[in-house]
Amino acid sequence: MTYSLIQLAPGAYDLLLNGDVMGSVVRNSSHRPYTWTAELLEDLPSDQRPAPFTRIEHAFTSLEDLCAWLGEPDVKTNNPHGDAWER
Repeated sequence: MTYSLIQLAPGAYDLLLNGDVMGSVVRNSSHRPYTWTAELLEDLPSDQRPAPFTRIEHAFTSLEDLCAWLGEPDVKTNNPHGDAWER
């Protein structure tokens, strides 16, 4: 399974699995320290959720940690300077 992220706006990403939108990644605060959430769009039974999802939502302390959990997905940014990392 291959995940990728497409930035929609600062702090908001579509989460794609093999090219299909299946969830979202959002920054939960406009103030530091930020937290990030990866969320499935559908409330699937646990045996039908794509790995590594064991719940509908998973929270992380950084976008880097979330991406490591997803297996280092490609991240496409709308930043003309190419830096998608939001610290």
